[in-house]
Amino acid sequence: MEPYLCPNCKTNRSRFNIIEQRAKSVKINPKSGEVEVEYTDDNLDVFHTPYNGPAKKIQCGSCGLIENEQSFVAYANHNRLS
Repeated sequence: MEPYLCPNCKTNRSRFNIIEQRAKSVKINPKSGEVEVEYTDDNLDVFHTPYNGPAKKIQCGSCGLIENEQSFVAYANHNRLS
């Protein structure tokens, strides 16, 4: 792990929530909302784009900002502690 610094409140360097994202590819019934098909990476429908977002997001434990991890890492690198 790398150091984080919140780009919003600009003071929090220690309290964060790590949100792990696990995409579940499904086809739902447009009328009922019920799941009709659950896809795996091996059997995706030709019209279904696989998830390509980040594996995790970070939430500041002070102000609540939720962003990609790289935003917190980049801000910490730009504002290093002495």
